[in-house]
Amino acid sequence: MTLKGSLLLPLTAGMTFAGGSAGAQGASPNARALVAYFSRSGNTRVIAGQIGRARSADVFEIEPAEPYPADYDETVRQAQRETETDYEPPLRGSVRDIGSYDVVFLGFPIWGMTAPPVIRSFLSAHDLSGRTIVPFVTHGGYGLGRSLSVVAEHARQARIVEGFTKQSEQERETLSQVTRWLGEVRLE
Repeated sequence: MTLKGSLLLPLTAGMTFAGGSAGAQGASPNARALVAYFSRSGNTRVIAGQIGRARSADVFEIEPAEPYPADYDETVRQAQRETETDYEPPLRGSVRDIGSYDVVFLGFPIWGMTAPPVIRSFLSAHDLSGRTIVPFVTHGGYGLGRSLSVVAEHARQARIVEGFTKQSEQERETLSQVTRWLGEVRLE
């Protein structure tokens, strides 16, 4: 279970991350960790939960104050407009006492070859100076794009280490399959 807004949830279990320890390189084994993530379709949420359990970390879901549209294509258009204008949407909540964390696992999907605008909002709203950021990113086949440079630009005093990426194109693939199927359906 993940709590939203400004609530945090400690979780426990075990896992490996990108072929090794899920911890940040060089971080103390006793480092206090936060998993902060944004997920539209649920792919990134699954990874966030696994990291949270493995690292006994608090988990925070990053949410815009006004949710993105339920329709995929509408979301794509809105995110494109927000990215083109450098708009940072207001957040629904924030992390209380972000300074108490040593490591922040930051998860998000790639939107338009970059981090979603709500990630810029999160980074602008939270001072991560002196913290280690470990990105975990899902994408539809185009890779990281310029997402890591966006994180670096918005968290200049943080240490960003190599993270985890996963191709997760289920939504786009499903929409394409449904479109093909609808074209083949004979209702007569």
